[in-house]
Amino acid sequence: MSFRSRLLIVLLAVVVFALTVTGGAFLRVVYQDALAKGEHDLEVGVNVLQQILDERGHQLRNNVAILADDFGFKSAVATQDTDTLRTVLANHGDRAGADMVLLSDLEGSLLASSHHPAGSTLPFFDLLEQAQQQGAGVDLIVEAGQPYEFVLLPVRAPNLIGWVGMGFLIDEALVNEIHALTRLDISVIAQPSGDSPSYLVSSRPGLADQAEPIDAQAIIDDPDYLTRELVLNVAGPQQTLALAQVSRASLLAAYRDLQWQLLAIVGLILLLTTAAAAWSARSMSLPLTRLSDAARRIGLGQRLEAIGVSPRGEIGLLADTLLSMQADIDERERTLLHRSRHDPLTDLPNRSSAQECITQLIEQGRPFSLLRLAVERFRDINDTFGYALGDRVLITLAQRLAQLPSPGFQAFRLGDDEFLLLVDNPVPPVGWQERLLHELSEPIELDASPFRPSLCAGESHSPTHGEDPHLLLRRADIALASARRQRSAWCCYQPGQDEQHFRQLTLIRDLQAAARDSQLWMAYQPKIEASSGKVSQFEALMRWQHPSLGFIPPDEFITLAERSGNIRLLTRWMIDSVCRQLAEWRRAGRIHSVAINLSAEDVIDPQLSEHLLSVLAHYALDVEQLSLEVTESAVMQDPALANRCLSELRQAGLTVAIDDFGTGYSSLAQLKQLPVAALKIDKSFVMSLDTQPDDVVIVRSTIELGHRLGLRVVAEGVETAAIAALLCDFGCDELQGYLIAKPLPGHEVAAWLDQYRADDILPLT
Repeated sequence: MSFRSRLLIVLLAVVVFALTVTGGAFLRVVYQDALAKGEHDLEVGVNVLQQILDERGHQLRNNVAILADDFGFKSAVATQDTDTLRTVLANHGDRAGADMVLLSDLEGSLLASSHHPAGSTLPFFDLLEQAQQQGAGVDLIVEAGQPYEFVLLPVRAPNLIGWVGMGFLIDEALVNEIHALTRLDISVIAQPSGDSPSYLVSSRPGLADQAEPIDAQAIIDDPDYLTRELVLNVAGPQQTLALAQVSRASLLAAYRDLQWQLLAIVGLILLLTTAAAAWSARSMSLPLTRLSDAARRIGLGQRLEAIGVSPRGEIGLLADTLLSMQADIDERERTLLHRSRHDPLTDLPNRSSAQECITQLIEQGRPFSLLRLAVERFRDINDTFGYALGDRVLITLAQRLAQLPSPGFQAFRLGDDEFLLLVDNPVPPVGWQERLLHELSEPIELDASPFRPSLCAGESHSPTHGEDPHLLLRRADIALASARRQRSAWCCYQPGQDEQHFRQLTLIRDLQAAARDSQLWMAYQPKIEASSGKVSQFEALMRWQHPSLGFIPPDEFITLAERSGNIRLLTRWMIDSVCRQLAEWRRAGRIHSVAINLSAEDVIDPQLSEHLLSVLAHYALDVEQLSLEVTESAVMQDPALANRCLSELRQAGLTVAIDDFGTGYSSLAQLKQLPVAALKIDKSFVMSLDTQPDDVVIVRSTIELGHRLGLRVVAEGVETAAIAALLCDFGCDELQGYLIAKPLPGHEVAAWLDQYRADDILPLT
């Protein structure tokens, strides 16, 4: 529902509510006033009725008093002249307008009556008692079911000689007379005690003519009338009621008319209010609609110069606020866009900007070159000088790159210690890379100490090396990695390097599945004692037969496993495989010892000792059946941590040997501190021992050094009997190489041992 519709509904609801409350209250007041007026009219009508009855009673009493004082009437009473009495009563009654006349003696026996036989008893005993007690009796009596207002007075001559009375009938003429005066419906009901009403005279149309028995209470409780009761007689066995009634319909006629008039007025007001509310809602909602549309367009990024609303009031203030907000959004979007496309540290464009620029140049068909730069040993800079000074190096290099002439050169920061230089030239001048690296490597002052950064670079060209941004960046990265491996300052991408890169990615990806899918297996190469030719131990060597790439050299996939963080996974698989093989040999009755190789990551693994011991315990193997070989380079990465881990292994009963001794950078002092039991001379010194005098000096010195340090010395790479003889002469403790045996699968070791003869290898004495 739109705002305009909601506003219109609210306005109309308020008006309807106000009119309903006001009109309802007004009608209620009018209604109550009409009923109150009816009650007042009833009160007045009852009073009028009472006054008329009292007045008629007074007149009747006067007439009766005149008759009682008449001398001739007294004489007739005294003589009890019945005919004369009847004539006098009739004549006097006619003159007084009475409907009933009577004369009784002192005992209440009727002497003459217009309605009773002579000699009968006066039927109005209560009235007679009242007259006897009070000197006169005035009350309403019921005779033959008809009500009469009756007066009974004494006749004295001079003593009391009788009682004379007159009454007039309360009939329709009287009721209509009162009705004409009061405009009320008057009904008179004579109701004998315990019986149904026997008389009804009423000014209400049709009420006196109904054939059904009279129900006084139904007439009194008629919901269509307001009723006020007046009891006409105070004595006697019968009760006579006068009812003054007014019709509710007549009272509320004006109220009904007022209802319709008010309804018409309300309808007219609603019609006018609807028109006014619609106009107001439109005038109020139109600016808001325009503001809403302006806000929506601002949200969509459209630029608005003005909003078509009045500049005054809150609406104008809101319009100004929206325009101000638009300016703030523009500024924030520019800031966010700049941040999203620039490096926060150096303020150089970032990788996303580089990809966009490269894409644009490719779409334009313009050739260019990419130079991917990296700071050598940047981690050492952070560790030595701290991250703040490391950041200063990056900022300085970024400033130097940004100062290169534009548009020929455009610099980007790719992340960490890497930058990218986009050169708008497919074939840069000869030697420009060397000059650029020399300029970038100028000394930088770090804490008052000059520091000369060392950079290397990888280069790729478009379209020669590709026409895809990701491909060109990757090939520049491949060239950079090649420069790092070759310890060169600069290297350009060469066709075919992608295959090697993809091969490495494939091997890294498949390493985790290699052990699970039984692509890895262990080979065992024997070692023999130089003095006796007896097999002393086997070295476990890992092999990988890739399903699509074939045999993968250990040096290749072990290096990739170390770089990708998978080496510990392979080490744990190797430990389990070797221990399982030792357990199989033991079940076959052969007890052997096997040496396994540990990588640099393994040497500093604090959980290695616990894992080794748990696997040995799982296969119920002796600690002496397993030994460890660690290269010099692995130990030298973190000598302190390596020494601590190797000491734990040595304390657990495992022997440790230094593998490839002579190729690392260990010193005698470091070697002395390590908990090792043997040195293993690298095969590069052994394989040409019989032809290279320098190797003879190195090998002889190493053997003597090892013995002086209390270590056993093992020579690997023994491939000829002449080399074996020289090593025996030098006092080497153990020999290993193809002369003895190539690495064997575990299931072939037993057969090889059965046919092995030391005499075939060593000239034993």
